[in-house]
Amino acid sequence: MKRNYAKEYREYHSKPEQRKNRSERNIARRKLGIAVGDSREVDHRVPLSRGGSNARSNLRAVSRTTNRRKGAR
Repeated sequence: MKRNYAKEYREYHSKPEQRKNRSERNIARRKLGIAVGDSREVDHRVPLSRGGSNARSNLRAVSRTTNRRKGAR
């Protein structure tokens, strides 16, 4: 089944909450100096969903595997 990117954007990615989340992720990546395409990801030690912030002290660069394994515990 082909993925309908226009529908996906319209129904999910364009929502104000998701745009804000994406903006926060981009800000965190810039603070750590991680370029787009870098294999590392930004890990929030205290997740944003649990009241964490984008403060430099709450961020670290980790591998994709490490970050995805952690999840939003």
